[in-house]
Amino acid sequence: MAHIASRRSSRRDSEALSRRPSIDPSKLFPMDRVFQIPGSDDFNVVFVGAGNIMFGSDEGPWNHSFRFEHKLGPRLKVVALIDPAIDRATSVLAKKCETFVRSAYEHTRVFKTLEDFVKNMSPRDHPRAVIVGSPPMFRGTTRPGRDVESQILRYFPGVALFIEKPIATGPEDEIEEAFKVSKAIVDSGAVCSVGYMLRYLKGVQMIKQIIEDNNLQVMSTIARYACAYEAIAKPDWWDKSKSCGPVVEQGTHFCDLSRYFGGDVDIPSVTAHSLEWYENAGHLSKQTIDESKIAQENRIPRVTSATWKYESGAVGSFTHVVALQGHNYSCELEVYADGYQFKLVNPYVQPVLYIRRPGSDLEETHRFPDDDPFFSEISNLIDVIEDIEEDPESATILSSYEDACKTYELTWAIRRASEKSRKIV
Repeated sequence: MAHIASRRSSRRDSEALSRRPSIDPSKLFPMDRVFQIPGSDDFNVVFVGAGNIMFGSDEGPWNHSFRFEHKLGPRLKVVALIDPAIDRATSVLAKKCETFVRSAYEHTRVFKTLEDFVKNMSPRDHPRAVIVGSPPMFRGTTRPGRDVESQILRYFPGVALFIEKPIATGPEDEIEEAFKVSKAIVDSGAVCSVGYMLRYLKGVQMIKQIIEDNNLQVMSTIARYACAYEAIAKPDWWDKSKSCGPVVEQGTHFCDLSRYFGGDVDIPSVTAHSLEWYENAGHLSKQTIDESKIAQENRIPRVTSATWKYESGAVGSFTHVVALQGHNYSCELEVYADGYQFKLVNPYVQPVLYIRRPGSDLEETHRFPDDDPFFSEISNLIDVIEDIEEDPESATILSSYEDACKTYELTWAIRRASEKSRKIV
């Protein structure tokens, strides 16, 4: 029994060490209720990537530039936009200059590479933050051409970074590269936030607050992510050799939320199964891409279902499904602790949180119609950079680069386990 008690003690210690930072949900405000930080000094920013993540699209609420504009107001000065697609970058800047935020972009210069910007920048162009929204296959390593984080640390020591998720989509054997990048960021002392915006949901922080206030230990996390495949028209998404598959590229948010509550994962414990495209149940009737143009070995699974143990002893599970048509996804996360059930539904659009507490069989319902986790993550990043002293507990980075590396490692472990268990025909 002694060894069991020792193991339990070790798990409690692990759980304590794995507790993630949190924010009082009452301090997460929508954009229209946040006052712009006063001051006349410019806040210089470099944007890396001129695509949908940075400037928005019809596919979803992603649009980092929009949130920076609302947080910083006339102080925002985008000194450079880095993207090898010069025409696209020039086009989005022209559209911005036709709007009320013209002052942020009228002097923005476009460069193909960060190095080109550094060679041509003046002292007044030195950024306070670099926002990286380039495709993940071009970052997350220390290798030339895929080392934008290392370049930023070298060219702009001490400057804050915001990195989109996932941190990379490369071969599995490059995971250690991501951890090397993480160590370099930690050693540099630079502020760094990774775009796992669901951590900033009011509903997520409400769960976190209840767990912390009641000193609860999470027993289980159950996550489900069902995408509307008919609306996914990017051929690369359907090609594992380019996107790394739907769990690594898309399901990463829910694997990350699972880890946020459950703590660090015992990676060797991960098991998984998949429904493949060539199996009878894997046929899809409304694809908008021609999958025949993708090599058979690179076609994505239709279902991936995984379970694992957390280092605390808790159990986690995640299922990703490529099955729905139309446009709306169906996503849920359940978290269980002694006497409590938390169920977060539809977090991307209109989040709803259901809570069952000890002593009751009834579910409370909490709705958050005006929640914008994208703005909350940007707002908190800027407050940390500005070192706002009025309320030091209100500004917190909820997703570090090291934490994002662990989520990336988990998604790859799920993919690897599902491929090992699949039936080959």
